[in-house]
Amino acid sequence: MPQRETPTADEERPQDARRSTPLHGSPVIAVPLIALLLVTVCVAVSVGSVGVRLETVVKVIADHLTGVGTPAGVMDDQIVWNLRLPRVLLAAAVGAGLAVVGVTLQATVRNPLADPYVLGVSAGAGLMASVTITLGSVAVAGLSTSAAAFVGALVAMAAVLGLSRRAGRVIPSRLLLAGVTLSYLFSGATSFVIFRSGDADAAHSVLFWLLGSLSEASWSNLALPAAAVLVVGAHLVLQARTLNALAAGDDAALSLGVTVHRVRIRLLVVASLLTGVLVAVSGGIGFVGLIVPHLVRLVVGPDHRRLLPVAVLVGAIYLVVVDLLCRVLVRPEELPIGIVTAVLGAPVFLWLLRRSEAS
Repeated sequence: MPQRETPTADEERPQDARRSTPLHGSPVIAVPLIALLLVTVCVAVSVGSVGVRLETVVKVIADHLTGVGTPAGVMDDQIVWNLRLPRVLLAAAVGAGLAVVGVTLQATVRNPLADPYVLGVSAGAGLMASVTITLGSVAVAGLSTSAAAFVGALVAMAAVLGLSRRAGRVIPSRLLLAGVTLSYLFSGATSFVIFRSGDADAAHSVLFWLLGSLSEASWSNLALPAAAVLVVGAHLVLQARTLNALAAGDDAALSLGVTVHRVRIRLLVVASLLTGVLVAVSGGIGFVGLIVPHLVRLVVGPDHRRLLPVAVLVGAIYLVVVDLLCRVLVRPEELPIGIVTAVLGAPVFLWLLRRSEAS
């Protein structure tokens, strides 16, 4: 009786994995994405209520970075360097951060619907921000709106982690339920604060903040989120193998030597801290951490060694484009960025659902 041949590595790999990993290395797609990000940033800086030529944008940025060359006009320099470039870079940082957090959460809790706001972090930040805007900083110990939002995010994270524990361990299903429940609770409290404020201008400011906005971007408030995305993003990319193990299930992760409970807590805390920093400077921007990981996964597959770095670049490009649309669609007014991400994200997510059912 002939013996069965030893299966090759490709045969041993699940069929879905073979079908979903057409690219065998993230540099294949990462290099053109980096170039696309740079072009997108320059285009976004050049477009606005006052147009600036693309070559002028490049010249202004190069002059400031190198300190050589003939300075551009004062108005162009002010528009490019002080007004638009910080905002565009903040959009890139927030998009990259939300995308990498979304990838991390979906692997950590093994739920494709997980995103940076499923844990109630955004709602907790929104509640504290609304209190600050409507009642003044004295109501939150003198904290600014951004600082109060970050504190609210930390409190929400601690509450969710506490409610999701059973027998000293965090249960992913309880984590999601606790996050959704606390999101409703914090959102209700936010609505009550707005209702009781009696100040139409304050209510409008809270609503605009809750829907997300990058209009307050400046070099001074860009440093912290950019540093957080770089440090936390690099840390999460280095955890790619661990995320692969967690995505395969707790038993598989344990067999590979992963201390599941401890690692899950650490990844959730890190992801929540980064979400808190991003929410504090941008408000509530939904769907980025949900949609981008799914779209990238279709191209590079489920391996987090490729998925994480590519998701960072795609998230940055996506939010820069969305922020540009917010600035130009209803000029001279500006759309809250959360409206555009929801309008674009919901149809894409429905398409992903239909595609998963058909496959």
